[in-house]
Amino acid sequence: MNTLRLLLALCLLSAFATAQTPKQPNAADRSPARTYCNPMDISYRYNFEQMNERVSYRSGADPVIINHKGEYYLFVTIQGGWWHSKDLSNWRYVVPDKWPMEDMCAPAALSVRDTLYLFQSTFEQRPIFISTEPEKGKLKFYNRWLPRLPKDIGPWDPALFHDPDTDKWYMYWGSSNVYPIFGAELDKSRKLTYAGNNPAEAYKAMFWLDPYKHGWERFGPNHSDPFKPFTEGAWMTKYNGKYYLQYGAPGTEYNVYGNGTYVGKDPLGPFEYAPYNPIAYKPGGFATGCGHGNTFQDNYGNYWNTGTTWIGVNWGMERRIVMNPAGFDKDDQMHVNTRFGDYPHYLPTGKWTNRDELFTGWMLLNYRKPVTASSTLATAPTDTVTADRVADENPRTFWVAGQNKSGETLTTDLGAEADIRAVQVDYFDYKLDIFDSDSTVYTQFKILTSLDGKRWETVADLTKEPKKDHACAYVEISVRADGKPVRARYVRYEHVYTAGKHLSINAFRVFGTGTGKAPATPPGLTVKRQKDQRNADISWGKVPGATGYNIRWGIAPDKLYQTYQFFHDQAGPRSAHHDTASPFELRALNVGVPYYFAIEAFNENGVSALSEVVSGE
Repeated sequence: MNTLRLLLALCLLSAFATAQTPKQPNAADRSPARTYCNPMDISYRYNFEQMNERVSYRSGADPVIINHKGEYYLFVTIQGGWWHSKDLSNWRYVVPDKWPMEDMCAPAALSVRDTLYLFQSTFEQRPIFISTEPEKGKLKFYNRWLPRLPKDIGPWDPALFHDPDTDKWYMYWGSSNVYPIFGAELDKSRKLTYAGNNPAEAYKAMFWLDPYKHGWERFGPNHSDPFKPFTEGAWMTKYNGKYYLQYGAPGTEYNVYGNGTYVGKDPLGPFEYAPYNPIAYKPGGFATGCGHGNTFQDNYGNYWNTGTTWIGVNWGMERRIVMNPAGFDKDDQMHVNTRFGDYPHYLPTGKWTNRDELFTGWMLLNYRKPVTASSTLATAPTDTVTADRVADENPRTFWVAGQNKSGETLTTDLGAEADIRAVQVDYFDYKLDIFDSDSTVYTQFKILTSLDGKRWETVADLTKEPKKDHACAYVEISVRADGKPVRARYVRYEHVYTAGKHLSINAFRVFGTGTGKAPATPPGLTVKRQKDQRNADISWGKVPGATGYNIRWGIAPDKLYQTYQFFHDQAGPRSAHHDTASPFELRALNVGVPYYFAIEAFNENGVSALSEVVSGE
């Protein structure tokens, strides 16, 4: 542990925050640490929303992770139970002894001392539940009914908050493009019912969305739809005497779904809009969107922020769950790190000091690299289900095998030898008829590697673990006995089992490190703020050999906390001279707030140094 801390301290001292990307710890030095990759690898349950329409798919939304007595509990909308983990990596599904009411949508959860509190979204009268043994699925009534509020007020998307300094209790809620986020004090002496004698007067508005000043609160893909945006997913975090009331916006079904915060000196305000919003934002990459979640601390005191990422094929609200490192800087500015947020990250074994130190440095090795399949389903002309779709970093395109049978394969050619560190296999639910996640719903496969495409070695085998459904299966590839990573040019997925009529995969992602050079720093970064200050036009010079770019920005040169990731063929058409990218329009800025910008390039070999920081006033 002392050696690890020394290495991290040296990395921090040698990194210039505004001039280059902080150096990552050597992977060999961090090999004992467990890694994870978004979307989270849990046994997502099959859907409830479109069951009556006979549309079948796994989904998960509105996550809340609670640290209860040093262990972790994940609650997700209408999943028939919850998940329990001791390490934030391996999640065991827990079925409660009984649901006293109907299943829970967007539940609130809170741990205070030895008790876990649980409350569902509702517009009716519903109870708060408690458990002192959530790992066993034990639930009890805490109160019988929380009084009903006026029509359409809720509480929907609730959050429970206990202020440890005053021993007072509060609830926040809201899910609407009409109503604000609400807040109310709860009376502990009356089993957490609303404080006061009149429930209709117990709550008050905390804040409304203001998309005319806050660019990121605008609706639609890349904030391009004039439709009135939605706010939801309230959550409260107290830090250094300040109250951070968080919220999700502008809509769960878009790549720009993020989290923001208002800050106050009292649990019920008044609150001020944080000019650095959004705090959690991931509009680019594979797992886009990270809104409507919660903030919690792990056993080392590190902060994390959860959220929802969008799939949206079988149904517009088809989703998965993400978890990103978070924290507060020296000025108490709240931030969530989504840079390479859907690449492998280390789970900390202590308190981190550098916001980028959890990134493994393992890069995506097979973006748009050749992929061959053992078979492909013959479909209607309107369906494209070919093997190349698993390498395009788009969760809404997919491959379907000719049959769902053992032995079907996907093989990707990396084009050159590389060190293979991890693989993610994301399944897609193509025309299934599964409406219950019973014992037949599980996934098994093998991962094989080869240097020449002829001689193959099995480097992972899920048939050797207990049966479990991995909708977003993440497998770390063990290093060899000599401590060196597996080296290969070809990587193969070999199918064993998944439930349902079809085998379909929307992503076969291979991570590791290539043997070539990382790209050069992008030259010529320019940023021009538009007359509408919510928008800025950004241009930069093309970098030979770059797979993609990260635009990074923030409210100060040393606070570049936001990231917009592009792949080289997604960053807009090239100019006539083929040496610069046409301007990209960033539409997530706040009116009246000065900004600073930088850019970095990446490929399968690593990440460039960060460019010089430029002003975007």
